[in-house]
Amino acid sequence: MKILKITVSFTLLLFVNVSLNAQTKKESKRADKNTYEWKYEIQCMGVGAQGTYLLKVWTYAKKVDAAVEQAKKNAVHGVLFKGFSGSGAGCTQRPLTSNPNLEQEKAIFFKDFFANGGKYLKFTNLTADGSVAAGDRKKVGNQYKVGVVVSVSKDLLRKDLEDAGILKALGSGF
Repeated sequence: MKILKITVSFTLLLFVNVSLNAQTKKESKRADKNTYEWKYEIQCMGVGAQGTYLLKVWTYAKKVDAAVEQAKKNAVHGVLFKGFSGSGAGCTQRPLTSNPNLEQEKAIFFKDFFANGGKYLKFTNLTADGSVAAGDRKKVGNQYKVGVVVSVSKDLLRKDLEDAGILKALGSGF
């Protein structure tokens, strides 16, 4: 009788664990889909330490926690491909690349670069430990629009992409 109870308990725990993992993977895939559609807004909050930008990234996601993680990817993507503006000194910046097709031309590189746990993490830090202020969490339809302040080390990002042959060095000429 005891063995039967243990077996039933173990089976139930295993089922719950598998269900939770499947749901987490599904949410992660959905968040990744939103990321690769690059649905976000970016604004400059100021210039941080030398070579860094302090950006507020508005990310769309079903869950607030997913939006916080995706904001890091969006911040790096914005620095690379969109640029941004703001009202402070040094707050209007063009993207690091002037090639509008670079993301498609180097699709394999950027897929790995922006993968979960990818190299993009090396260039970002969340301010305030990633906590989201009450006014920076808005329900929009069936998802949230979440504002997260992210610091991006653009000098390190540029150097790394130059070393990888993705961006041309600033002094390399035309």
